[in-house]
Amino acid sequence: MNTRTETDSMGGIEVPADRYWGAQTQRSLHNFAIGEERIPLAVVHALALIKKAAARTNLQLGNLDAPLAELISQAADEVMTGQLDEHFPLSVWQTGSGTQSNMNINEVLANRANELAGQPRGGKTPVHPNDHVNRSQSSNDTFPSAMHVAAATQVRQQLLPAVQALRDSLDEQARRHADLIKIGRTHLMDATPVTFGQELSAFVVQLDMGIRAVEQALPEVYALAQGGTAVGTGLNAPSGFAGMLAAEVASLSGLPFTSAANKFAALSGHEPLVQLHGACKQLAVTLMKLANDLRLLGSGPRAGLAEVRLPANEPGSSIMPGKVNPTQCEALSMIACQVMGNDVTLGMAASYGQLQLNVFKPVIIHALLQSVRLLTDGCDSFREHCVEGMQPDAERMREHLDNSLMLVTALNPVIGYDKAAEIAKKAYAEGTSLRQAALALGYLDEQAFDQAVQPQAMLGDWAPKA
Repeated sequence: MNTRTETDSMGGIEVPADRYWGAQTQRSLHNFAIGEERIPLAVVHALALIKKAAARTNLQLGNLDAPLAELISQAADEVMTGQLDEHFPLSVWQTGSGTQSNMNINEVLANRANELAGQPRGGKTPVHPNDHVNRSQSSNDTFPSAMHVAAATQVRQQLLPAVQALRDSLDEQARRHADLIKIGRTHLMDATPVTFGQELSAFVVQLDMGIRAVEQALPEVYALAQGGTAVGTGLNAPSGFAGMLAAEVASLSGLPFTSAANKFAALSGHEPLVQLHGACKQLAVTLMKLANDLRLLGSGPRAGLAEVRLPANEPGSSIMPGKVNPTQCEALSMIACQVMGNDVTLGMAASYGQLQLNVFKPVIIHALLQSVRLLTDGCDSFREHCVEGMQPDAERMREHLDNSLMLVTALNPVIGYDKAAEIAKKAYAEGTSLRQAALALGYLDEQAFDQAVQPQAMLGDWAPKA
């Protein structure tokens, strides 16, 4: 392998000649060869956006020459558009401040900028990774700012549209089947009737709540630590830098980023990301319920509830011919488990760190962005391959409804709870219908029973509009 010598404050080290990174990145690769988890590319792209914003801000403040700012901006554009993704290889399991990843972006941008200026990689002229790319910054404020930019961007552009699309698909099914009466169930036992539309409408509202929870968490995420530098005091950052940079980030990203009012809190704590992931956990709770309910309703096809026919996407068994399984439900419920586990990881990591700096930043953003990606992909897959193609079995629903003993609840106002219970127990013990049991006991005649026990009159006033 061809190499070149890169240097840092610890001396020289050999770096692959075809890579843009420098000495500190190479040392991190050697010292943290742990696992397969890499710093998410969303964070890398966010770091590049911040570096471009910093260069433009330093230029406006007279703190960086125009040619250098332009070179850094050009290189940052290439990173932001994914052209240099292969040059960011560092592990999540590195220093807790994200220093190596901050230096990874500094080194890549400096080497690429110098190349754009006609100079070789590794020379640090005319652009120096620390003196120019990292000017007015510290890893301690840059990495958490990138965490917030990456999180907000992925949530706005990916997660919320996916959840909204799933919500809308369920809403369409609820409206389509607003009048399809079926038996309700509580404790996994027969209860009073509902419509299939009413049943599905619960998930629409639950997803609406999840969407609102995510949206309500975002304003705090929009507040950036940038400008606090090492410990929150802003040492080596010129006056006005923090606010101007936040405005640049907002302009470049199209999202309403601001400068955090208290940089000490922004460096040492991560409550905004805890709150955001809490909303992700809330979505996971709803999705687990959705997946499990449809799995139950679709169980069978002969020996289960079989009230809903889920799409047959692939063979379900290597030994049982013709078997089809609720695989989308299984995938979505596994995603929910992972997100709930990530919430524990993120919460613990955010509660640690000492004094002026939380030093669990890489695992916090790794857990958050993994949850966002899984929820996004899971909602898209479940909508496309399950919800949009599922069909209720109206005949099976009617069969369960007609056989239910809990229709007897309609008799409570007519003959009282005790006599109604006696009818239900007699019908169950003798394997007869409620009607037969009621007539045998002499508590009602045929006309009175038929007038009282009407499933369509037991549904309440609310229904999704067709």
